[in-house]
Amino acid sequence: MPVQRIERALSIGSMGAGALLAALAFSCAAPAAPPQATTGPTLEEGRSATAVPQLAPPPTLTAGSATAVQAPLTQAPPPAPAAPVTSIPATPNAPLVSFPLGTATPSEQCGFCHVSIYREYATGFGADLEYKGMIANSLQDPVLALPADHPVTQTAHAYAGVDPWPIVARQLEEGGKACNVCHYPQPFEHPAFNVESIPKPQPRDASQEAVGVTCASCHLTPDGKIRGPFDVSATAPHATVQDPGMQTSTACALCHSMGPRVIGKQTQTFLEWREDFNKPGLGPQQCQDCHMPRTERKLADTYDVPLRAVARHLWTGSHSTQRLASALHLAITRPRATQPALELHVMNVGAGHSVPTGSNRRAVYLKADVVDGSGAVVATQQWMFAPNFGDRPDDNAFVEDDKTGPEPVAATQADAQGPHEAPVRAGEDRALTWTPALTSGTYTVEATLIYDLNRYNDRAFTDDQTEIGSASLSVSIR
Repeated sequence: MPVQRIERALSIGSMGAGALLAALAFSCAAPAAPPQATTGPTLEEGRSATAVPQLAPPPTLTAGSATAVQAPLTQAPPPAPAAPVTSIPATPNAPLVSFPLGTATPSEQCGFCHVSIYREYATGFGADLEYKGMIANSLQDPVLALPADHPVTQTAHAYAGVDPWPIVARQLEEGGKACNVCHYPQPFEHPAFNVESIPKPQPRDASQEAVGVTCASCHLTPDGKIRGPFDVSATAPHATVQDPGMQTSTACALCHSMGPRVIGKQTQTFLEWREDFNKPGLGPQQCQDCHMPRTERKLADTYDVPLRAVARHLWTGSHSTQRLASALHLAITRPRATQPALELHVMNVGAGHSVPTGSNRRAVYLKADVVDGSGAVVATQQWMFAPNFGDRPDDNAFVEDDKTGPEPVAATQADAQGPHEAPVRAGEDRALTWTPALTSGTYTVEATLIYDLNRYNDRAFTDDQTEIGSASLSVSIR
């Protein structure tokens, strides 16, 4: 059943990812008489619509609201086998889809055409993502987990609006202030590459927070067009603009930077990449090259469109063991063969930014033990690498001043753990010296790197920790 464009007056509400993917599998074949769409992204007035296959009846959306009025998801009996839609000749008079909800448009709507991309976004398909429960502080605090209708393998963008951790944290630390605006941004323009200070995006209304970082959050321009790296204006069902910047790190800058560059400060990921990795020429990679690796496929799965090198929409990071383990390398050396002095090298060999990066809650612990011939630990040492909360290093000397400052909870908990090691910058080999008190004998030095999603909780809580590297060295002391 050919159509003249990929046209659909989409109106899919916030059904669960599993239900939508099942629906997508059903809708790949074209029923003989597809139902008409109701609401959702709208067709521009004065242009005729051509129906395309979709489920009946879909949930409906109310413009101006982030939540959908959920209608029962029903399916007609499977139609007789039919040829898939394969032709999309350009038609200048075809209707265009618009987006009255702006960036609050649920990503499920985009998933009806962009099946594979939505599957990655909504379920983490193709990655080892896992949302690990966290606690705020005490072991008596409840474990914060995703809502039941969000799989733990989902991408961070998909659950950004319902992630319990920032929601609880802003209540505990910021008095409910809407500081995590990057979890529900309005449309924005990409900043200039070399701008000194990068502001946060503007937030959506509080009633539109729950859908989080949607497809539209990154792809919808302030003037209502869908931006992407390719020119698809001849066939897309919505207004488009080709933007090569979508394949560069500037597409990530607004949400992954905070103010001007301050070495060691939290939320500086884009600036770390720009100043430490890109400018010194450590590599040509953009953020997307590591966190959105490409594969060859169609942008719209069931239509006759070209195969292209398309990014996987996974954004693997702190919830991916594979990504974490690729960032740092750990080695132990002994500068003088007969002396107990050790050097532990933590090398940033795999990240184009500092590690850890992002929130000041993130940390990497380096734990080193010296074990004797009987297996007993005779010496131990630990270091913590973490972003600083503010423009200066975290330091417990400031704790009393913090209590009367503008952010008494957040600043106090950070300074209470300082001084500590700053994050390991891109390309850096951080060498730490340690001279354990050892008598003559043969020992094994065992060292481990552990990534922690929240350094402020009780260290006995380890569900949010991941071992990301280890090393050992045999030593003899005479």
